[in-house]
Amino acid sequence: MKSNDMYSIIVQFAADKTLVPKTSLLRKWAKCALSRKTKSAEITIRIVNSAEMSKLNSTYRQKNGLTNVLSFPFTVPEEVQLDIPILGDIVVCAEVVNREAEEQCKSQESHWAHMIIHGVFHLLGYDHETDKEAEIMESLEAEIMQSLGYANPYETGDDQPS
Repeated sequence: MKSNDMYSIIVQFAADKTLVPKTSLLRKWAKCALSRKTKSAEITIRIVNSAEMSKLNSTYRQKNGLTNVLSFPFTVPEEVQLDIPILGDIVVCAEVVNREAEEQCKSQESHWAHMIIHGVFHLLGYDHETDKEAEIMESLEAEIMQSLGYANPYETGDDQPS
């Protein structure tokens, strides 16, 4: 990341902070993903409990139950000029991410890193609806994970974030 790059990463806790990596790590992972594609951005990372995630998943995806991460891209109206573009929000369910890490025999830290990076790529416009889209997104995620010293999340199990 270059010194003139500007990132505003707001972290909100609506879940037990003891279930979550340090805020500085959440920001580091997000900045690493952002820096690959944009020089400046504002995002919010919201850590939630199961009840809030279930409600969000039902309301915005019409799916019952829990998921690990949701991304809500923000579209700035054309007439609004911003110094730092607002990309949107990433919502992470602490309980789900921690449970998945255990089930998949991954460290919680590496799985959290992957979920944050995955969420950021959704805000940057990437998706995994088709095999080709998934291949592009997963290769970018794996590259960033490896640059941070973590294993490729797609080679160590059935890690398929939502």
